Amino acid sequence: MPRKNSSDPTIDQVVHVMRDVYLPRITSCLDLLTPAQIWWRPNEASNSVGNLVLHLTGNVRQWIVSGLGGAPDVRVRDLEFSERRQLSRRALSSGLEEAVREACNVMRALTAQDLKRTHEIQKYSATGLGAAFHVAEHFSHHAGQIILLTKMLGGRDLKFTKLPGEKSRKQKKLPTW
Repeated sequence: MPRKNSSDPTIDQVVHVMRDVYLPRITSCLDLLTPAQIWWRPNEASNSVGNLVLHLTGNVRQWIVSGLGGAPDVRVRDLEFSERRQLSRRALSSGLEEAVREACNVMRALTAQDLKRTHEIQKYSATGLGAAFHVAEHFSHHAGQIILLTKMLGGRDLKFTKLPGEKSRKQKKLPTW
């Protein structure tokens, strides 16, 4: 039987980036925003934080849970961007948390062969490893947008990063975004 990747450093890093770095930052942003701010759009060519969370949830489920894990693909991508009902903060965060949890379980169960094999996902051909990297990169990209929108709307430093030995941002008088 092929060895599972539960200790594969590549898969560990993908899991870490999604579950331990960006998911907590996104849920923190949701907690800091009012319902109106979660669904605010600067213009019709841009997405709200709520739409971005729905989009990440759909992407993680389609590429990892379905594409690599074999679950049915029920994603309707256009609805992630067109949603205008103000879904609750709890619904958004719990949906994303569940998708990430399922994806991490799928990735931990992948074999070396699964990572090398070509999968057809969203009309693209990608190796299992390529799909995992796509999701991690996509997740971090949209997390950055959510973080920027939260900083802009709240006008405060979220204190997500601090270099070793760095003084507080207040002492340095750095901008909050």
